[in-house]
Amino acid sequence: MRFEGGTPTYAILMNFPAAVDNFEALSGLKGELHLAIGVFDGVHLGHKAVIESAVFSARRSGVAAARQKSLQEGSGRGGIAGVLTFDPHPSRLFRPKDPTRLIMPIETKTAMLHEVGVDCVICKHFDHAFASIPADQFLSHLKGALPALKSIYVGENFRFGQKRAGDVATLIESGRALNLGVFSAERIKHNGEPISSTRIRKELETGEIEAVNDLLGYNYTARGRIVGGAKLGRIIGFPTLNLPWQPECLPRYGVYLVSFRESGSKVWQVGVANYGVKPTVANADQVPALEVHALDTTELSMNDAIEVEWLKFIRPEQKFASAKELKVQIAKDCVTAKELAE
Repeated sequence: MRFEGGTPTYAILMNFPAAVDNFEALSGLKGELHLAIGVFDGVHLGHKAVIESAVFSARRSGVAAARQKSLQEGSGRGGIAGVLTFDPHPSRLFRPKDPTRLIMPIETKTAMLHEVGVDCVICKHFDHAFASIPADQFLSHLKGALPALKSIYVGENFRFGQKRAGDVATLIESGRALNLGVFSAERIKHNGEPISSTRIRKELETGEIEAVNDLLGYNYTARGRIVGGAKLGRIIGFPTLNLPWQPECLPRYGVYLVSFRESGSKVWQVGVANYGVKPTVANADQVPALEVHALDTTELSMNDAIEVEWLKFIRPEQKFASAKELKVQIAKDCVTAKELAE
């Protein structure tokens, strides 16, 4: 499955920002706000179950408002689907020496949330003041900051408030007093185990890229602009597109079957990629890099923005005795990639 991108046109039509970093920017919202809350790192299938519930309620609210407008004089304002997420990740506050390594940066997450159908994303700065809000005051705090708030949506294991004391039961009790709907989504399972960002990170770090893609519900993707390299690949007959791509959660070093395209293009090409430190030719302190060799000719070049989807793991990265041995192995990798792509 691929995300092809999308513009939150409803936000444009209703004249409010598609992404903000504070509540004040949305304090004047007109219409009912249906808000999904969570970190949502990776925007995986489990996250989508929560987010799509908010989107569905917002759209249903919009239909009801349109009917009301047609039957009587009134504003008939539609519902708004929103997401409250956090930046930085809470672990950077609570475990600064060992924070959670994110699957994707906040910019990518925001874009993907819009692609799911969200109208507005609140990327709330997570600091000590926000973390210290007592759990029984959390919803009243949100309602005060966002008067348009109508309902909230969370995962069944959602925890919040000072010392993470609040849970779904706390939200339901607070919501009842504030006349807010509170909905929790059951965890989605794959192969009998719950889908989680933690599980995806572990699969990514061990090179189980097909499992990663199954859990995400789309293909794991690297994005960046092509930069110049040492041109060794060109010298040995396998030119590469080089990306200075630095994710927080590092995939296993190795060779992968990939597909790639110029950002915004509809045309995908098949390639074989190496992610790692190039031990055969680089220094010991080499920064990990992604290099993609196109199995067919490509017109892409320096400074082009590209997207690389990771499809299958071929082999671990390894050090060869010479560039000649490396060349022989790359040729074998290309054959394997073509077979896997069929």
